[in-house]
Amino acid sequence: MGHLGLIIEREYLNKVTNKSFILATFLTPLIIVGFSLLIGYLTSVNNDAVKNISVVDQTGYFTNSLTNSDDLIFHFINDFDLEEAKLISKTKSDYGLLFIPYYDDLNQIADSIMFISEDAPSISIISRIEGKIERLLTNRNFEKVGLDLDKINKSKININLYQESFEGEETTKMDGIIKLVFGMILGMLLYIFIFAYGSMIMMSVIEEKTSRIVEIMISSVKPFQLMMGKILGTSLAGLTQFLVWTILIVMFSYLMTAIFGIETSTQNSELLLSSSGNMSMNTEALDMISAFIDLPLTNIFVAFLIYFIGGYLLYASLFAAIGAAVDNQTDAQQFVMPITIILVLALYVGIFTVPEDPNGTVAIIFSYIPFTSPVVMLMRIPNGVPIYEQIISIIILYLTFTLCIWVAAKIYRVGILMYGKKPSYKELIKWLKY
Repeated sequence: MGHLGLIIEREYLNKVTNKSFILATFLTPLIIVGFSLLIGYLTSVNNDAVKNISVVDQTGYFTNSLTNSDDLIFHFINDFDLEEAKLISKTKSDYGLLFIPYYDDLNQIADSIMFISEDAPSISIISRIEGKIERLLTNRNFEKVGLDLDKINKSKININLYQESFEGEETTKMDGIIKLVFGMILGMLLYIFIFAYGSMIMMSVIEEKTSRIVEIMISSVKPFQLMMGKILGTSLAGLTQFLVWTILIVMFSYLMTAIFGIETSTQNSELLLSSSGNMSMNTEALDMISAFIDLPLTNIFVAFLIYFIGGYLLYASLFAAIGAAVDNQTDAQQFVMPITIILVLALYVGIFTVPEDPNGTVAIIFSYIPFTSPVVMLMRIPNGVPIYEQIISIIILYLTFTLCIWVAAKIYRVGILMYGKKPSYKELIKWLKY
């Protein structure tokens, strides 16, 4: 164990003192926060920009009915034909021109309305304009057939289903959204961590193998100890980097929002909840907070640690074996591809199957398969998974991890001293017999 401790210490210090590692550790959070703020700023600038739209209304239905909003201003130029209106709108540098021709039939009017602009208009803006016109033409059609708009509006019934579990606990539509987002974040974190630091282990093994340093090291320690030392040392370095990222992202977010005067999400939430003029948004914010609190947070946290460790060590052992079997990164691609396909499949099941039916047959099966269970089960747990299912899945995962460590150690023991030839899958199987 003394040798194992020294190898872990060496690998850890070798990673955390590397210049590229240090730069990535401190620059990545700054870049993430900077880009987030830049995107937020550009989005707010784009949303705040007033869009002037010239309107030719030959029907007369919209002149006093098409209302302006904070970012959409309609200017009516009804005395001009289409070509003259195009010239006026272009000269004024309008966002676009809305042309509404006259027909006796309202459906024909709806089919003939045009929006003309210099560049492709925003989908959201077009949808809003369509919504405004659609409501006005619908009301006009009701009046035309003799229906009373007041009676129609008073007769409308809005449905907001009350949701409850069989245990009597109240649920909301927001619960499903929060569970989906939270599960996806957990699954993506594990996916990213596995690839980022698994590849780091593989490249470290290839580097030491090609430089022949491993020949000196292998004379003092057993191959299994060397492999486990690399895996655990790199894992600790990765966890250290992850912890530093978390602290720096929070710190940079606070400093940059304070320096540039941008309100944080917490401040926005307080304003949202204190605002008396937008009760629907207040309700959504409260539902979101309630949905987050109702998540099985303790179960999620414990399961995340267990699956995180088990899933990472499982794949890390495979990456270490691949690094020992090849001499360069190009040769490693044929062995990395199956791992990539399995992880992408796990993400696909987690994103497209779990939200629709978290306790369905497909989701349950992939929660037990050890190569996909860390991702799929983490996406299922926010929706509620029986403890016995989690225990069975964890036992299978760690038994498979133990088997993979044994297989990886066999490949590592032989492959670490093999040079000049790219092994085939058949040769790797032979190595297991040595």
